[in-house]
Amino acid sequence: MIHAKFVSKRWALAALYLCMHAVLAGSLPVSVVALLPEEENTIQVFKNASPSVVYVTNIAVAQDEFFDEFAIPQGRGSGFLWDHEGHIVTNYHVVRGGDAFLVTFKDRTELQARLVGVEPRKDIAVLKVSGLSKNIQPLSPGSSASLQVGQKTIAIGNPFGLDNTMTTGIISALGRQVRAAVGSVIRDVIQTDAAINPGNSGGPLLDSSGSLIGMNMMIYSPSGASAGIGFAVPVDTIKKVVPQLIKHGRSSQPGLGVFLLQDEQAEYLLGEVEGVVVREVQKGSPAEQAGLRGIRRNSSGRLVLGDIIVGIDEQPVKEYADLSAVLDRYKVGDTVTVRLKDAKGVRSRKITLTDVY
Repeated sequence: MIHAKFVSKRWALAALYLCMHAVLAGSLPVSVVALLPEEENTIQVFKNASPSVVYVTNIAVAQDEFFDEFAIPQGRGSGFLWDHEGHIVTNYHVVRGGDAFLVTFKDRTELQARLVGVEPRKDIAVLKVSGLSKNIQPLSPGSSASLQVGQKTIAIGNPFGLDNTMTTGIISALGRQVRAAVGSVIRDVIQTDAAINPGNSGGPLLDSSGSLIGMNMMIYSPSGASAGIGFAVPVDTIKKVVPQLIKHGRSSQPGLGVFLLQDEQAEYLLGEVEGVVVREVQKGSPAEQAGLRGIRRNSSGRLVLGDIIVGIDEQPVKEYADLSAVLDRYKVGDTVTVRLKDAKGVRSRKITLTDVY
């Protein structure tokens, strides 16, 4: 007598064998997980771009009481390969205060880097490494002028030290204004909901074709963790600044040849002012040649207000940030018409923009 449990077990094994035989023979369909086109695109962008994304370690050199030097890692961030010469682009605040820098690639290659130049006003810095593998390709810069809200974004970096992390999202807004580490206003900043966390700074923001559209810079979050509001320096700004840093070690900045009061200073000294107050005119500058006047003392020792800049060409200037934004549209050597206001009224002067540090 054969036990019933034994029979049922034999039939179950037989049925399993027959099913497997049918699958192998092709008479039954095989369930294969197919990737969606959107998933395939994201995977391909990461595969192509991630070898060019680096981990930047900022190192300070200190001395003990015996004057022996030792290294202190004081900050980390991300960066990306700009060209075949080994230039690495990152944020200024990632390298600020560093004495030495270490760049780590996806394949774990570690290279020492030297600082080439910085532009704190745009939160951009350039490092350079030697001995770079020829197999690593620089990222391809796109354009930020034609971006649209709703476009896909891909961020790659090293959040919280977790290297080669990718997050995705969309462009949430364009034309934002944020303050750089040194307090200057950066205009036309890209806002994205792709998760940006500490350590992502300096990493690339890419579009669906894998082109560079920005450099991740900061998040807006009371807790310090990603809250779906991240900001990136637009690639058009990067394309303008980086070649200057590589060539000259600094960025050319068009100016009028004057020292100005910040808005808070002007309000404290003069009350509410519409425009930007000229504090001092540089000797020999185009502004001096055009007759601009700063704050001065009269014969009795009292301070006398000079010129207030209220416009450049057809653009009104109501505050310091307005003036910076307008001048950013020009280059050194351009001639602009400056509208000035003083105690006697409004007048205009033509000034050729000069390079300022």
